[in-house]
Parts: sequence; structure tokens; C-alpha cells
Amino acid sequence: MRRLGALATGPVIPHQSASAVILVRPTGFGYDPETAASNEFQQRIPVDDARRSAAEEFDGLLEALRRCGIGFTVLDPFHPGAPNGVFPNNWFSTHADGTVVLYPMLTPSRRAERDPDLARALEAEGFTVRQTIDISGWEHHGRILEGTGSLVLDRLKRRAYACLSPRTTEAALTAWCDRLGHSPIAFTATMDGRINGAPIYHTNVVMSLGTDWALVCFDALPYPGDRQEVEEELARSGREVIAFDLPQLYRFVGNALELRGASGACILLSETAFHALKPFQRIALERHARLIPVAVPTIEAIGGGSVRCMMAENFLSRA
Repeated sequence: MRRLGALATGPVIPHQSASAVILVRPTGFGYDPETAASNEFQQRIPVDDARRSAAEEFDGLLEALRRCGIGFTVLDPFHPGAPNGVFPNNWFSTHADGTVVLYPMLTPSRRAERDPDLARALEAEGFTVRQTIDISGWEHHGRILEGTGSLVLDRLKRRAYACLSPRTTEAALTAWCDRLGHSPIAFTATMDGRINGAPIYHTNVVMSLGTDWALVCFDALPYPGDRQEVEEELARSGREVIAFDLPQLYRFVGNALELRGASGACILLSETAFHALKPFQRIALERHARLIPVAVPTIEAIGGGSVRCMMAENFLSRA
């Protein structure tokens, strides 16, 4: 894995949000029928030179990060032809104690993205990696957990929210929480909010957590008990809860990420999501952070993921 330039950041201390991110260039970007089987956001649509469009959208996200003063490290993909390589947060996560976790993925096309030498690559960039926890072998036993796509973490309260799906199995969630010292909050979420509806592939399109706020699509949770548990847990966390509806879910409103910029907190989201926000939701979010919309229409339509999926938070400290 060849490393590209990074902005320097200071030591990482425990926070809900990171001050730096890790991204992977979309060199092999394209429609992936393997992942489309469990991701209803993906669309097989004709786009002239989709890879060029994806590269331009990727560069637009880098420019937004620069403007906000958010550190970033850009990596070339381990597998240059991986169609979903632009979504690295699914195969690894970093943690403030210096831990890197490698995750079990559902499809062979996503498993090919994983770089077993990621820790060395990050150390070469000047970050301190104290340990690597490689749980990728779970995928051979049907235990799937796709990083911070599957897990929406309350890092302050050590809670792990997860909507169960083929990409997020309860056995893997429980085992991860036992290993990393979190409490699991598992629930069902479907594309139409009905009990027999298609499962939503990743939790990070259903909800997003910032330091003092939470975006949640309660309409996607068909079971009242699940809704109550999530509501009560968020209330105990002290966050302002901002609900959004199913049409907004399809526009990636929940796929937002709070980061700490040079001038304060920022919430990065796509232009699609930004324009779908209702005035009261936008006002509520802007009480907590500056909204930074980024145009990624090609990546959203063909890849089925949005801005949050393109960034793996970097909680590692500088050596």
C-alpha cells in the first residue's frame, strides 16, 4: 500500500469525534453486484467515466477537509480494482489507545480491500499503533461486522449501536463488544420501516452520533421496543436527538460525521443530505457544529454509500 501526503495533527485524546481521518482513493470504483445484493442504495446506472467522476468527488472531499483544518491521510488501495475501496471505514477502525481493528466482511470483493500491513503503513505516516486486533477470520464462520458501517459508536459512554443485517450479525457484535469493552445496543431497521422489510445494510445510514447530538431515523425501526431502547439510551447520553424520516434516509441524511476542525466542530455530509434537511433539523445541527456539505452524487448512486462512509476516523496519536 503506497502512502500519500498527510496533514499533521496533534496528539489524539479521548473524544467522541476525531480531528483526523484516513481515506482510500477510488481507483477501481464501480458498481459491485456482490454488495448490491444487501445494499438497496446501490444503483446500476449508466454514468460516463464513473471512475473519473468518483475521483473528482473524492478530491472535493479532501478540499473540504483542508478548508476545515481537519487532518487527513490518503492511502492507495491494497487492491487497486476494488469497486468499494473508497469506503475504508468498513474494514478497519482506529482507537485512542493505539488500537487498530481489522473487520470481517460479507463479500469477497470487500475482503480484498483489507491490508494486513495497515499498521505499518500508518506507522510510516508517523502514527503510533500499539496493537492490531484482527478479527477478520470471523467471516469464515458467518460472523460479519463491517467496521463503523455496522457500528455507530458512542465513544464517551462506550456504547455500540448496531442494526442487524447480513453485514452485521449479532454474534459478531457481542464478541466485538466483549473484546473492546462496549455495551451492545442491537436493533432491527428496514428500508420501509416494516417488520418484513429489507434490512438496512449499515447502521451508519440509520443514525449518526456527535458529541452533543444524535441523528436517528426512528421510522426505520419497526419494533417499538427497539425504538424505546434507542431513545432511552440516547436520552441517558445527554444528546439532543434529531429525528429524520424514511425519505430523508434514502437521501443519506443519517450518513454524517462530526469531526474536530481547526476552528471547532464540523459535521460533514453530502450535498444530497444537506438539501434534504428540514429547516428545524438544520438549525438544530448548527447549534452544535458547522455543516460542511460535499457533492458526491456518483459515489452515492453507484457505490450506495455517502460522505461518512468515505472516511475512517483516525484516533491514533502522533509518534
